[in-house]
Amino acid sequence: MAYMGDADVLRQVGLRVTAARLAILRTVREGGHLDVDSIHRRTREHVGQVSLQAVYDALRALHEAGLLRKIEPMGSPARYEARVGDNHHHLVCRTCGSVTDVDCVKGQAPCLDPTDTSGYLVDEADITFWGICPRCQTKGN
Repeated sequence: MAYMGDADVLRQVGLRVTAARLAILRTVREGGHLDVDSIHRRTREHVGQVSLQAVYDALRALHEAGLLRKIEPMGSPARYEARVGDNHHHLVCRTCGSVTDVDCVKGQAPCLDPTDTSGYLVDEADITFWGICPRCQTKGN
């Protein structure tokens, strides 16, 4: 079952409501920071057969509509999350690749101001902190 109002949210941003889009939105909300293969696999559990291309297309549309955020940690596949519209960053484990949200200490975008904007109007800073997560530290990695 989709979260209440997801069909209306899709309509509000001009997207056609499909079972796959509803399932993908639900999957990402439930899963946190998921890569496309994980989203594809979990979406199939909700709606049955859905092609990988359909998942890519839906993720692109949901991201462009501002319903999902795409993050691309260096050396890792792109991941998607449903936490949008706020000013947060990420912690990434160098060992297992897990991703954790971390709130910005400044609270408002952008968190950092470049010394030279080269004429750009800066409205966002994307910060990724790298380290070893507690689970991997416990394993002795």
